[in-house]
Amino acid sequence: MKFSLQKLRAETPLQFEEDVDVSELEEMNNDIRRIPPVHVKGEATVRGEHITLQFDITGMMVLPCARTLVDVEYPFSISCIEVFSTSPYHKEDDDEIHGITGEVLDLVPYIKENILLEVPLQVFASNDDETSKSPEEGRGWKLVDEMKQEEQKVDPRLEKLSQFFDKK
Repeated sequence: MKFSLQKLRAETPLQFEEDVDVSELEEMNNDIRRIPPVHVKGEATVRGEHITLQFDITGMMVLPCARTLVDVEYPFSISCIEVFSTSPYHKEDDDEIHGITGEVLDLVPYIKENILLEVPLQVFASNDDETSKSPEEGRGWKLVDEMKQEEQKVDPRLEKLSQFFDKK
């Protein structure tokens, strides 16, 4: 999603709407397992040397469940405002206003940044998904439900000891 500065200055406000591929987020070191193209809709306004982009990002990402690591679909909707400056005297230290080098404004890195900021710390699958897809046992462990009381099984090596107190 790139805009030429000449087009931005000519049409103000400039309306835009597009599906953007952000699948590179899957390869980064984060919890996003899959993310289809996201929908971006907004407008750009120019005031002097400042370009303000107000846009909404909607989409869905697949994240791991915090309990069972099952895939969970997480829908999101983000409202963003990004301000850019075309001034040659703009300081890069300013976090609120981004500088533009060249004649093209590329919005994709800012879309990715806002999506990464939206990733929650934990998501949980519904109980139906958890029980059907999660493993019941593994190497050295077994899932025990508190409602189902298993009968006490005596270790075969200690079975003779249980008869010790029965003799009189």
